[in-house]
Amino acid sequence: MAQKTRIWTDVDFDKEGVSNGYLQVPHSTNDSGYGWIPVPITIIKNGSGPSVLLMAGNHGDEYEGQVLMMKLLRSLSPNRIRGRLVIVPGVNAPAVAAGHRVSPADGGNLNRLFPGDPNGTPTQMIAHYIDSVLLPLVRYCFDFHSGGYSLEYIPSAHVVTPPDPALRSEAIGFLGAFAMPSSILIEGLTGDDQLLLGSCRRLGVGHMSTELGGAGGFSVEAFRAAERGLPRLLRHVGVLVEGDDPGPAPATRFYLRQPARDLVYAMENGVFEANAKLGETVEEGELAGAIHFPEIPWRSPQAIIFPKGGTILAKRAPAKAKIGDCLFALGSPYDA
Repeated sequence: MAQKTRIWTDVDFDKEGVSNGYLQVPHSTNDSGYGWIPVPITIIKNGSGPSVLLMAGNHGDEYEGQVLMMKLLRSLSPNRIRGRLVIVPGVNAPAVAAGHRVSPADGGNLNRLFPGDPNGTPTQMIAHYIDSVLLPLVRYCFDFHSGGYSLEYIPSAHVVTPPDPALRSEAIGFLGAFAMPSSILIEGLTGDDQLLLGSCRRLGVGHMSTELGGAGGFSVEAFRAAERGLPRLLRHVGVLVEGDDPGPAPATRFYLRQPARDLVYAMENGVFEANAKLGETVEEGELAGAIHFPEIPWRSPQAIIFPKGGTILAKRAPAKAKIGDCLFALGSPYDA
């Protein structure tokens, strides 16, 4: 028998109107023996209709989605909703508070710990709560990410394409409605059972994610595009009542992201001199950059070569790099 969550909340998921409160994650520490970690949550419900889970702060150093969720929950009145919105703007709350990718409470990367553990660390308990309580309530889950401190992305949304043709068409429909400047498709992803995506697929929940900038900052371009796209996406799935006519969604450029093994990685520790920028199209064998060695400044830098051509979707943000750090992610134009 599946174990029940240890997280509790006073928020009523079925109450009509707006309900604000916390998911209370038990966490015993030196300075708080019976303490709990507060994870803010808002429920907006109005009658029957689809239920949608909106999340940000899966990684705490990704800020555009957090602001997008906070502005949305403050602006929506229940009469604009048909069904239920579940909004969690800072789901990995300790990571959000610290501005870190992973939680300082336990070192947990939430998006690598699904389906979680009800008796595990705080991050494992949060993953289990999403998997066992939140996702079974909803038909759709949209998770808003950015590149975080270490990466900067072109403003984009992305889906890992399902093998089923109907589900694939649904996922591409999310991208078309949200209509970021670029849309990224990922195929053949390994280890997806440890991601939120894996739980969504197992439970039959439609899923889309984003990459809204990154580099530990706040991308105005990506945020504004997401702010325009979110109402279209919510209308597309039927949870947002039609309001003012937003006009047709703008065109989005589709890319198929290269698999992880083909991304460009650092093979030495040092300072990375990039030779290409976001959105640029490069050729196989072209110089991507160089790793310089401050401790041995007379040593020749190590040249980094693009193993395959394509369009640069993401690049490393910090100049300091070590072996295994991703320097560039590329994709190829795709006719969706």
